[in-house]
Amino acid sequence: MVALPGGGFRMGSGFYPEEGPVHEEWVGPFELDRYAVTNADFAEFVAATGYVTTAEQPLDPAMFPNADLASLEPGSLVFTPTDGPVDLRDWRQWWRWVPGASWRHPYGPGSTVEGREDHPVVQVAFADAVAFAVWAGKRLATEAEWEYAARGGLDQAVFAWGDEPNDGMRANSWQGRFPYLNTGAGSGSWVGTAPVGSFPPNGFGLHEMTGNTWEWTSTWWTDRLQDPATTCMCSPDSARSGSIAPGDVTPRHVTKGGSHLCAPEYCLRYRPAARSAQTEDSSTTHLGFRCAR
Repeated sequence: MVALPGGGFRMGSGFYPEEGPVHEEWVGPFELDRYAVTNADFAEFVAATGYVTTAEQPLDPAMFPNADLASLEPGSLVFTPTDGPVDLRDWRQWWRWVPGASWRHPYGPGSTVEGREDHPVVQVAFADAVAFAVWAGKRLATEAEWEYAARGGLDQAVFAWGDEPNDGMRANSWQGRFPYLNTGAGSGSWVGTAPVGSFPPNGFGLHEMTGNTWEWTSTWWTDRLQDPATTCMCSPDSARSGSIAPGDVTPRHVTKGGSHLCAPEYCLRYRPAARSAQTEDSSTTHLGFRCAR
């Protein structure tokens, strides 16, 4: 973990409506994981505790009386590239529900984390991240702590490294045309997640604070402005939204950092100020976490 001194900083931005207004924020001293929690880390936790993640549990039919029974099978959302250009207003064209998808099988049955032990664990819902943190004697960071850490001491810089655009070597973000052409980021030309530590650290020595995977925080989601928050359709609001009846409300938490699916022409959220709302039961192929203390 990296020890951070805390202090005052200017939080937020005017890039997307939900990120404003810019305001003074203060955090106390704390520690944050240098890297996101990996598949190897999570496997150790599961082996020690027998923990079963949200994506591995079937939905309760009583909670979703109008749902197709097939949608109640254990599973999760998996990103699937399209064959060519599509209407970017419809996220259902590149996300699909896959029964059997979980942290062990991120893309569904037949996929594995073998050989990817040093990649960030994905397909973890909020409760899964909290359970790991408690087991490790840690906790999830607040949104303010997370953004303070991601900025690395750079006051109001656009990115974690400064104001220069990502050249494909600074962060693991989408390189090409979303959602059908990705030429890969970093020295490994990574498509999808990259091993932790693949990209340069920020000013605090923290790796992949933006790009690679979105990360859970402990902060409840609220819109900072009166207008509804913009929705990043590369990050569905709920992995199980297809089973949630209209009018149902599931608690949401702030996720931070963007992911390997963020493309400049569509979703430029691999920035410290960027934020997204995720329901507690969300688990996807681009959502992970790191711990604080």
